[in-house]
Amino acid sequence: MSSENNGLLDNLLSRFDDAIAKLDSAPTFAKVSKVGRVLDTARRILMQEGGCTAVASRAAQLEKAGVFVGSDWETPAFLIPALTRYSLQSPVAETVIIEALSELRFLGVANGSYVHEHLSAEQARHFLSQVLATNLAMLFTPPSEAERETQGKLSQIPRAVLRHLAEGIGYEHIIDQLIDEIWRILNQRPIQVESAKQMITQIAICQADPNIELAGSGQGADRLISSLYGPTRACREDPGISVYEQRVEAMDDSARLSEASGFARAMHDTGLVSAYHAVFLRAVFEDDDQLMMEALGLTSTGRDSYLCYRTLVKALIDEAVHPQTPQAIYGLALMLERGVLYHPSVAPALWRQLALILSPFSRERLAMAFGEAVSPRSLLLEGVLCMLGQPLGVGQGNNPTCQSARALSMWAYNDPDYLMQMVAWAARDDEIIMHFEGQPISSRESTGGVAETMPMDLDAVSLLVVPHLDRIYAEMGRRCIGREGDPHRWVNPEFHGWWSGRGFRINVDVATGALMEEEEFLRHFYAAYHPYYNGNQPMIHPQPAGIAVTDSAARFIGWHAITLLRVALDTDDVMRVYFYNPNNDSGQDWGDGVVVSTAGKGERYGEASLPFVQFASRLYIFHFDPLERGELARVTEDELQEVIGYLHRSWGKDRLPAAGALQADSGV
Repeated sequence: MSSENNGLLDNLLSRFDDAIAKLDSAPTFAKVSKVGRVLDTARRILMQEGGCTAVASRAAQLEKAGVFVGSDWETPAFLIPALTRYSLQSPVAETVIIEALSELRFLGVANGSYVHEHLSAEQARHFLSQVLATNLAMLFTPPSEAERETQGKLSQIPRAVLRHLAEGIGYEHIIDQLIDEIWRILNQRPIQVESAKQMITQIAICQADPNIELAGSGQGADRLISSLYGPTRACREDPGISVYEQRVEAMDDSARLSEASGFARAMHDTGLVSAYHAVFLRAVFEDDDQLMMEALGLTSTGRDSYLCYRTLVKALIDEAVHPQTPQAIYGLALMLERGVLYHPSVAPALWRQLALILSPFSRERLAMAFGEAVSPRSLLLEGVLCMLGQPLGVGQGNNPTCQSARALSMWAYNDPDYLMQMVAWAARDDEIIMHFEGQPISSRESTGGVAETMPMDLDAVSLLVVPHLDRIYAEMGRRCIGREGDPHRWVNPEFHGWWSGRGFRINVDVATGALMEEEEFLRHFYAAYHPYYNGNQPMIHPQPAGIAVTDSAARFIGWHAITLLRVALDTDDVMRVYFYNPNNDSGQDWGDGVVVSTAGKGERYGEASLPFVQFASRLYIFHFDPLERGELARVTEDELQEVIGYLHRSWGKDRLPAAGALQADSGV
């Protein structure tokens, strides 16, 4: 902790102690007027590094002073762990803070620092174990759209408190749920895997600690741990980088081939890459090509790409693959498997990337976010390879920049050389210029993007490019001021690319926020995208679309940008929409039985899906080609009414004609 932060925390704690003392001395009838200052100061403290520890040490004083008096938290023995999720995700700051104080109180009782009259240490520990299991998604993943919209910066407090609780009572109490959560996240193949690595590391620590009794929990953890710390026979016991380098040097051809196969299996099984894999690849990449292709786990397509572009691939490995940047290997392997290098302009663009001179600002940003163990250029190249290999793994982090994340994903998926041009402009020139209706827009001259602060919790490419795109997107929106209708009609095709359909439908009146032309909107969507009504025409290019995000109670949260990828029958012959969601974790419960699937329903890595009917009920904007219209009249009334039922039971409930004004646009 820096001295500046340390001084701020000390100052806040002094004020906190004073507020607690005044609350303690106040008569019962006057305590309610004193609690507000305690909670507000606690909120500011919990935002600071070390704040949870400081507040937890005052748990007994807080309860004695009466911070819980008259509230639902007054009697801890009556509290229900399953309800903590609603308190921690509340848009009301006081509710979040008092829940946080209550859980830190339980932690004090559980570890023996606070002897409670009505609560035993065993009861407190059991309660917290259930709290952590209930809120597992918050423990390691960034805030969802719902939390970003309703809580803002407040959403960081529950995560800080939950991490403090987990460290305090031990991860062994939630180990099985942790394993399930890791696999759920990895099945989506995100580019950013640090949260998953943190979880796996915690499991490994629990298993290695002789003082932790796991009993029957932790089954199935070995595959995850070995994927990072011992994926092959020669590094099974996690010997360290230098020892493993010596072992590779001493191996014969048969042993090296066995190592290469082991690394490839572990990588493609989990989407995670061990630092030992990077050591191995760097040690053998001058040897025969068969060993290299085996270590990358390539199929015939990838092997053909490798052999056609052998010199380039080896140059990419030399620059991007280091023990500190092992995910570059997975990105490279998937890029070769996609055949991206067969685009005529991609190979020259990668050669340019290898020689790119980064601006001082870009180097500083990358070093600030990822450290200085390897060069900023290597970090950025790793990010480029991962984005080209995993275009559906791009995440927006804890930022309202879904438009920009979607654009990066769409370009990586559909127009990779254009993506690399954006990277070159942003990293080298600190400026991106795009055109809107023939007029140039400079990111350097545009101000006031959607994000209020410079995003930091992003992959290397997004870290440099998103701030520029965010400002340009906002400027395009400003240039539509005064036009009738929704600005996305004009902005999306100009921002994302020519393949975005110029046909545009919206089912919300921008001026009033009321639903409008619901049936016509749905008939157009069915006719444009449902194979039974569009002549069985598959989607050719990904298309931007906007959804109304709802929470698990089907209540409206906000607008969100997604990408339509394809529509197809799943293994149960249910017609599903497969789409890309930039929110870092696509598996969400949108209420009324609408639960987004990310695996097991025919999804490819990175895709989310819903049955066509359910997806259509959350859709509010889509683009289409007006020259390829399907048959509107063939859509049955029964199917339309099923969609409208979902719609009216969720975000459309309060938007029937004459409803209130449309909420502020969050970027669809």
